[in-house]
Amino acid sequence: MPVTMTYPPEILCELQENTESIRNICILAHVDHGKTTLADDLLASNGIISTRLAGKLRLMDSLEAEQIRGITMKSSAVSLVHEKDDKKYLINLIDTPGHVDFSSEVSTAVRLCDGAIILIDAVEGVCPQTLAALRQAWLEHLRIILVLNKIDRLIVELKMSPLEAYFHIRVILEQLNALVAEQFASLLLAKSIDQEVVDEVKTENNNENDDDDWTRNESRMCFSPHYNNVLFASALDGWAFGIHHFADLYAKKLSIKREVLMKTLWGDFYFDKKSKRVYKGAQSKGQKPMFVQCILENLWSVYETIIIRRDNEKLEKIATSIGAKLTPRDIRHTDPYVPLHLLFNQWLPAASAVFDMVVTQLPHPKALNIEKIEQLMCNKSRRFDTLLPETQQLKQAFLNCSSDDQEPVIIYVSKLFSVNQNVLSQNKQKPLTAEDIVQRRELLRQKQLDKTTINEESSTIQTIEKDQTKTENGAMKPVEAESNENIDENVFLAFARVYSGRLKRGQQIFVLSPRHDPTLFIGKDLSQVSAHSISHSVQEFIVQDLYLMMGREFTLLDQVPAGNIVAIAKLDSVVLKSATLSTNIFCPSFTGLHFEASPIVRVAIEPKNPAQMKQLRHGMRLLNRADPLVECALKDTGEYILSTAGEVHLQRCIDDLTKIYARIEINVSAPIIPFRETIIPPPKVDFLNESLANQQQQFKSNKLTKERPPWLLEDGLVELSTQNRQCTFQIRAVPLPDSVTRLLDENSSILAVIEQAQIRDDRKDFSKSCAVFFYRVKTSRWC
Repeated sequence: MPVTMTYPPEILCELQENTESIRNICILAHVDHGKTTLADDLLASNGIISTRLAGKLRLMDSLEAEQIRGITMKSSAVSLVHEKDDKKYLINLIDTPGHVDFSSEVSTAVRLCDGAIILIDAVEGVCPQTLAALRQAWLEHLRIILVLNKIDRLIVELKMSPLEAYFHIRVILEQLNALVAEQFASLLLAKSIDQEVVDEVKTENNNENDDDDWTRNESRMCFSPHYNNVLFASALDGWAFGIHHFADLYAKKLSIKREVLMKTLWGDFYFDKKSKRVYKGAQSKGQKPMFVQCILENLWSVYETIIIRRDNEKLEKIATSIGAKLTPRDIRHTDPYVPLHLLFNQWLPAASAVFDMVVTQLPHPKALNIEKIEQLMCNKSRRFDTLLPETQQLKQAFLNCSSDDQEPVIIYVSKLFSVNQNVLSQNKQKPLTAEDIVQRRELLRQKQLDKTTINEESSTIQTIEKDQTKTENGAMKPVEAESNENIDENVFLAFARVYSGRLKRGQQIFVLSPRHDPTLFIGKDLSQVSAHSISHSVQEFIVQDLYLMMGREFTLLDQVPAGNIVAIAKLDSVVLKSATLSTNIFCPSFTGLHFEASPIVRVAIEPKNPAQMKQLRHGMRLLNRADPLVECALKDTGEYILSTAGEVHLQRCIDDLTKIYARIEINVSAPIIPFRETIIPPPKVDFLNESLANQQQQFKSNKLTKERPPWLLEDGLVELSTQNRQCTFQIRAVPLPDSVTRLLDENSSILAVIEQAQIRDDRKDFSKSCAVFFYRVKTSRWC
């Protein structure tokens, strides 16, 4: 039976010092595919929650709306410990949302991680957000392992046989690998185009840390049990396994080498009981594959015994055969899932299987790949070798991932999030000592003796206070009404990772905004002048409180070594959404996050009480900092506009405004969604490669037969007049020429740089530089 241990913060701090024993991972999946349930299983392995509550408590969902809706809305982190081969590993786990409205939270999580666990529901298969999460992980160069979750649904709900379930699972894997190959090819094509545009020259190809070239290693790209990157699981029932678990078991039982079983337990192989040998061609010969013979039939037998037939005698035999200990009370429990969970927790515990694969398959922070480092330090519009020499030298600091004092401190803040002050460790009530208990007993005894006198005095004081607070007309004045009005119970913490150096409390550090330009500091002596006076994109900050994130709790730390994930306090005054922190002023600001969704749902908001407009502005300012994707704006008409990714995201933002940030009642307009539609030239052929000439003629004849509105002239020309009939306009909408669309598409990265560029006081020079570019898109006449 696996031993559940609770590790104090001191042990976690010790493990933070050993970079090679750290794994920074996140859990990715489509909504309702079991991410938070699996996280509960992993938390139960460290004694943070009870194993009986795993899958029901949803500890990582700390928001009230998350518990009500049953979905995760924000990413949260927890540090766990796993022991394997007498060695302890620190697992920094980030649970992410699966709903499309909160895909920005996935972007903030994958930036800080080195590996990911992707979950797929065995019934629903690959879903849209599964591919979106995979794409985000690839863009950040994460190593991925696959967990096929909810296998129990194939037994209990779909009533599949073991053989049917095997073919169903195989189809899901084939479908996933086909989609992976398709998207991977598109990413490689986009990468080759980007390299051709900027004329990128690859260097240091033989570096030992550059081990993530998926084109050379198929196991990094495909998911297969043979590559030991696939687990089969039921997070709700608390079990998971890979084929290596049964390879160890049957190697002794069948007297077959483990290496042979690792190749044959998955695939078209079957075991002949007479010859006791493994043969190929199970499907053509009408035999059951070994995965069905040796694994699935055993699982089906357990579920049929416990859940379907409720055969307690056979359950005792199964428990004895696998070495599980169940008490008679557990066996006779009215809820059949209680003995089922206890049995699997001793036979195939989910936490052990997942953690074993994480520490063996996913990289540690020192294995950071060169391509990812260069991607973080410079965007696609320029080459890495064009950066300043002082900036290029920082690449080695990323590769070393050292916590030595001489190493520069480099940190990335992916988001800001709000928490209640009471969850911070320094604000929690400490346990009472024996002396405190004696003193409190003495005080309580003294209060009981003086109770009569105290009640008489208090009643007299209350009478006097009531008389003093009455006004001339008899109204009551509020007593200390403003005392608690402005107390902010929530504080902002920065979700960050230390890439190099050692972050300490009281340390001075530079906060680099996305517009930071290191070239402005060439030859500058920062001992004589402040960095902010040279560039407003740089702020100096004194590090105050650092926290170890433990789900809903935060433990105060004095320092954080390189390679770890940390929460930093008081950064909300100098950081908007995300930022880069460093002690080296030549460190560039990290490239922006890639968001799968855009804030397209817009509403206008206003306070129900017009006198509370100031609170609304303050609340929107806080909301804009806390949410990575939301956009808050003030229109020329005076309306306050809130832009979100969808209806669920909008509702959460409204709840945050009314309950956390502004704390006022607001009116919300009906949502407006800009469809952003346009027109394109008509295609020459359709998808069936058939000419559209006849169809277009038929379409024109149909238009002639219909009655034409008075404002529509011939050939798509529209005529409109002003209300006083003094001006008449004739307008025709035509698509952009193909040459213009190709030019804009090929130079999208340059346009992004122009859009994000800082416009200085000399706007004429900026306008001229833009005019040179846009002159290329000039045409004589489009219509």
